[in-house]
Amino acid sequence: MQELDKFVLPANFRGRSSFVCQAWWLVQSLLFSTSPQFLYGWRVFLLRLFGAKIGKNVIIRPSVRVTYPWKLTIGDNSWIGDNVELYTLGEINIGNNTVISQRSYICTGSHDFTEIDFPIYAKAINIHDSVWLATDVFVSPGVTIHQNAVVGARSSVFNDLAADYVYIGSPAKPIKPRNKN
Repeated sequence: MQELDKFVLPANFRGRSSFVCQAWWLVQSLLFSTSPQFLYGWRVFLLRLFGAKIGKNVIIRPSVRVTYPWKLTIGDNSWIGDNVELYTLGEINIGNNTVISQRSYICTGSHDFTEIDFPIYAKAINIHDSVWLATDVFVSPGVTIHQNAVVGARSSVFNDLAADYVYIGSPAKPIKPRNKN
């Protein structure tokens, strides 16, 4: 049971002032999401303008949603697909040559349902180099996905995933090693 009238947002939880948060949400709605598909550099520029750390040759589709860009890091040559939600209540760190496919949800925050005041918390997510999250993958707060892992479509990741394996299911389980060429 929770009593939401007892909920208190922790100090500096968003990481920036309410004004900056509102400014980002306005920019995301008016300039980011309405930009033509091919304007990858424009969207990267807007994210960097609000504090994201983004490498070279990154592809971010216009339908991607980023809650707080100042909590986002993306390495070189990575792709973020259509309708991906980067719920950056906590840090999201995405490595080089990594693909986050369409409709995936990378979720750094939740609530402690065992407490009556339903406190919110955030835990960083780290997705290392050369990872592929196929379509509609959910990643929960505090997870690390190690290099060269593949997570199959519609899988849910609740625990850290080791390098060089293919995972499927909810919760995601290893099914075979990833073949390296």
